[in-house]
Amino acid sequence: MKAVIILRRLGLAVITLFLVTVFTYAIFFWLSPDPAVQICGQTCTPERIETIRVQLGVDRPFPEQLWTFIAGLFVGRSMESGTSVIECVAPCLGYSFQTGQQVTTMLVNRFPTTLTLAIGACILWLVSGVLLGIVAALRRHTWLDGTIRLGALVGIALPNYFVALLLQYIFVVQLGVLPFPQNVAFGQSPSLWFNSYLLAWIVLAMMYAAMYTRITRANVIETMSENYVRTARAKGLSQRVVIGKHALRPALTPLVTLTGMDFAALLGGALITETVFGLNGIGKMARDAISTNDQPVIMGFTLVAAAFVVIANLVIDLLYSVLDPRVRTGESR
Repeated sequence: MKAVIILRRLGLAVITLFLVTVFTYAIFFWLSPDPAVQICGQTCTPERIETIRVQLGVDRPFPEQLWTFIAGLFVGRSMESGTSVIECVAPCLGYSFQTGQQVTTMLVNRFPTTLTLAIGACILWLVSGVLLGIVAALRRHTWLDGTIRLGALVGIALPNYFVALLLQYIFVVQLGVLPFPQNVAFGQSPSLWFNSYLLAWIVLAMMYAAMYTRITRANVIETMSENYVRTARAKGLSQRVVIGKHALRPALTPLVTLTGMDFAALLGGALITETVFGLNGIGKMARDAISTNDQPVIMGFTLVAAAFVVIANLVIDLLYSVLDPRVRTGESR
């Protein structure tokens, strides 16, 4: 792959992140309530509110605030707190209005939980979705195909919060075979760690696996009718070689895009699932921040979630160029 293509896509990713930052900050600048009133309370005097606005830096014009925020992402910034000055190290996303913690620290502390949830769910939905899709395609128009398609339809239709509450009620409350989910480190108790995440993995993977089953089935059926597959069969190759070597790769290549985007979206937090199971990930942190209108946390979460999506797009573009040379637009011209 030519270096110029990589540089071009890196440049586009940087521009996208910059625009997201500008638009996000603009939304919070013009549409959000005055943070000084939120911090001080409704009974606070106007003089005290104005003092807090000066301390927070929200009394300055929008361009100046935006520049200070963007610069803080790279070099940090100084923030007033009463008579003292707090140094917010880079990447500085500000401080929570509710807890007083640096938003970056909050995100870093919550990220391992969200990452564990995303990786486990991704493995489950890929393995189950792809395998069921292949089986359904190879057993097309049979009872097995019909059963898998029906199951996929049910998986897409059921809301994840309903499935989460139902599974928790059955396996935790009624049967007692699983403990109530806890934020336990793997090294502390591997079995408790696994059991605490198991239902959350299943809930998240269920909907995605249903979609991947339908997509894989359709792609495999389409690929099996291509001329090069017919040629492979005419050469006397076994069904296993025809499917494994000639049919699956082009059929599964589009799933690279879906997997990357879905995984990136989960890295931004599974808000409902984390809340239902009490897992202190990024999604639950965002839900708590929204309920209390904690603007720095909401904005930090928004920017991080957008960054995951942009980075995932970049990685997908590079992977596609490796998997399928036809998408190397810079080389095909």
